[in-house]
Amino acid sequence: QVQLVESGGGSVQAGGSLRLSCVASGYIDSRYCMGWFRQVPGKEREGVVVIYIGGGSADWTDSVKGRFTISQDNAKNTLYLQMNALKHEDTGMYYCAAKRMDIAGSCSWWRKWYTYWGQGTQVAVSS
Repeated sequence: QVQLVESGGGSVQAGGSLRLSCVASGYIDSRYCMGWFRQVPGKEREGVVVIYIGGGSADWTDSVKGRFTISQDNAKNTLYLQMNALKHEDTGMYYCAAKRMDIAGSCSWWRKWYTYWGQGTQVAVSS
């Protein structure tokens, strides 16, 4: 069983930065896909970035390319989302997700594909 705990959200002005953390407890190895998703009330949860922990480049949604970066600290079982040049439209609840890949393939953008979810951390960007 894997548990994910997000932190690092907050309120910032447009143009500011935040770094979100997702700490995974339980066993996550290189066969996992992980992702950051976000949701605003009344809208579907959308993918921000997905990444295969075992290697390869992250896949980003167009709206955050060039502004957000992702990194991982395997020793701490932590996935980070560095968000720079924040915009009002980045506001939302940010969730970390994970799924083990039993066979080789690509990480999905479909939220229902993921097995494990954190409780979310709120990001509010004022314009």
